[in-house]
Amino acid sequence: MAEPVVPEQAARIFRPGDEDAWRRWRDRKLEAAPRSASDLIVEIANPLAPTQAELAAIADRCRRANLAIYATASAAEDKAIPGGIAERLGLVSLDRNYLSDDDGITAIRVEQDKSGAGYIPYSDRPLRWHTDGYYNEPGRRIRAFALHCVRSAAAGGENGLVDPEMAYLWLRESNPAWAEALFDPEAMAIPAREDEDGIARAESVGPVFSLDDVTGDLHMRYTARTRSIAWKDDPTVREAAAWLLEQLDAGREGVYRLRLEPGMGLVCNNVLHDRTAFAEAASEPRLLYRARYHDRIAGSERSWADEAATQG
Repeated sequence: MAEPVVPEQAARIFRPGDEDAWRRWRDRKLEAAPRSASDLIVEIANPLAPTQAELAAIADRCRRANLAIYATASAAEDKAIPGGIAERLGLVSLDRNYLSDDDGITAIRVEQDKSGAGYIPYSDRPLRWHTDGYYNEPGRRIRAFALHCVRSAAAGGENGLVDPEMAYLWLRESNPAWAEALFDPEAMAIPAREDEDGIARAESVGPVFSLDDVTGDLHMRYTARTRSIAWKDDPTVREAAAWLLEQLDAGREGVYRLRLEPGMGLVCNNVLHDRTAFAEAASEPRLLYRARYHDRIAGSERSWADEAATQG
């Protein structure tokens, strides 16, 4: 079991002041990063009873890239598959919200009522880059999620995936001031959501990057939406946000692209992701299950004391 994490040691890497610690972490991160989407895939023989070796392979990819793709031969319409795999990875604190089903797991499919109300995941339109729950208050931070495919679209519906640590690395290497600007506690504001009863969700103001005060892990809240978002009126914050979006859209190295097919799923520490538009067959509409968690994936943790150590 990993030793307790000391957030101050993580800060030596992700905040200014210790360039040697930063460079050591950067070099290890780049060396360990999977090179392609295929390197993220773990085959699971029985999705209802994954083996310890299969779970360890998932945790290894999550430790290196904060995400893993599992592939099974099952196309069963069974929520026990993603929920069971997630639980075996230490994810137990489900984020239940007004759009999720009673069991806390959400069916992602085209629904006119939801899409007409502005909820793009329930449409066939493209989804821009974001992390899940970027509008949540800090006490309901989404640290991980699982996404399981029951039926894919007839065409389209491909996902882009980016490790938040890699996004930070890009910014830090290009301009350290940009990376630091996105730690600003007022960097990104999401206006309150109102319904017929008044305010349904309060305004959410916070940083893009932050360090978990318990584990020291880097957390990211981000959306590339241009509506229902306000970036701080600060030139460095706005430059950083614009540059990051350019890198994501350009598909630079570190952007993984793939389409989940039936029986495949994604488990991750809330990575950046997008989705292309899709067309579905009327007889077999696209269906995925999504579960969001307040935990991080067990086995994906690292010792920040080791990462920041002066002596290797």
